[in-house]
Amino acid sequence: MDVRLDDSLNDFRDEVRTWLEEHLSGEFGAYRGKGLTGHEDIPADVQIAWEKELATGGWLGIDFPASIGGRECTLAEQVVFHLTYVEAKAPGRIPNMGVTLLGPTLMAFGSEAQQQRFVPKILSGDELWCQGYSEPDAGSDLSNVKTRADLVDGKWVVNGQKVWTSLAQFADWIFVVARTEPGSERHAGLSYLLMPMDQPGIEIRPIVQITGGTEFNETFFSDAVCDEDMVVGGVGNGWKVAMGTLAFERGASTLGQQVSFRQEFEDLLALAKANGRWDDPVVRQELTEAHIRLEILKYNQLRMLTALTHDGVPGAEASIGKLYWAGWHRRMGELAMLVAGPEGMVAGADGHNGHGDGPDYPLDKLQRTFLYTRAHTIYGGSNQVQRNVLGERVLGLPREPRP
Repeated sequence: MDVRLDDSLNDFRDEVRTWLEEHLSGEFGAYRGKGLTGHEDIPADVQIAWEKELATGGWLGIDFPASIGGRECTLAEQVVFHLTYVEAKAPGRIPNMGVTLLGPTLMAFGSEAQQQRFVPKILSGDELWCQGYSEPDAGSDLSNVKTRADLVDGKWVVNGQKVWTSLAQFADWIFVVARTEPGSERHAGLSYLLMPMDQPGIEIRPIVQITGGTEFNETFFSDAVCDEDMVVGGVGNGWKVAMGTLAFERGASTLGQQVSFRQEFEDLLALAKANGRWDDPVVRQELTEAHIRLEILKYNQLRMLTALTHDGVPGAEASIGKLYWAGWHRRMGELAMLVAGPEGMVAGADGHNGHGDGPDYPLDKLQRTFLYTRAHTIYGGSNQVQRNVLGERVLGLPREPRP
């Protein structure tokens, strides 16, 4: 993909930059450069308010059709937006499942009624979504879900449990993969349901992370309900729709992510030179290797964006990118502790996490990065799953035997 800017893209970048400068003031301005890895240094209500502020400029729907309220930006414009956003050190954004996952899924698989009902409210920031995929016995193996949905008097009645439900405590709606055909197994008999969270049949239990935050949750369904027409893609087609959702997870924002990683690396390099750790040959070698791998990461992301320009859907490039950046950032967290030295083992000094329910000591930015990046190689498709995808779809290896 050619990311050189022509006059039109330069004008678009200036528009983004100007808007950010005008709106990153007051309360929001205080959070520049925060809310990145782990999110805990920005309260969730501030991040939600910032999403609504972005919506006033039309920035939530940059890749959505104009007919539904989006900006209908080209892929190059989307890349420029994410790059400019990160370069401005705008606040790290709350994981907005509606914008990044459900909205594109509805545009690809949903009915016109579903699109008109949900997408405008997603793009205005008025409705937040969470994802009901993983279960205690079906983490990376999504086809093993046991959550059941039965059609009773024009309503889907849902019973079961989901886990690792990010930000369920703030969500208005949840998209749920449930088994709607009794006795079905594996990929068959699954449906993709849209359910309101504000109802007696849904219970949310926060999971306290090692950083002290509670981004993740357990979600229990006890005769929870949604209307019969709240099925995306038709009854029994849940696996196809769910896989489509995952394909939207990694797209135009990935190059912006690489720039964010570069900013983290440059800050760490500056710290190493300031505290004398740069003089240690082992530390110097680790930092050099991290820089080289960061360059490789950039070209991996460019390769994925090139695939998007060809057919609109990333293939194996998405798995290559996820596998690589997750490992790089996890090592970056370890390197941060190496650079911090003994001080990295002592509680930091930048305040409690934004949720207010963490430990009675604060964690600094490097400590949060180290702890939170432990999860990178697990969520969003674990490293093992990504290697299986590459082995089967790229190298043509036989599928892994099942018990």
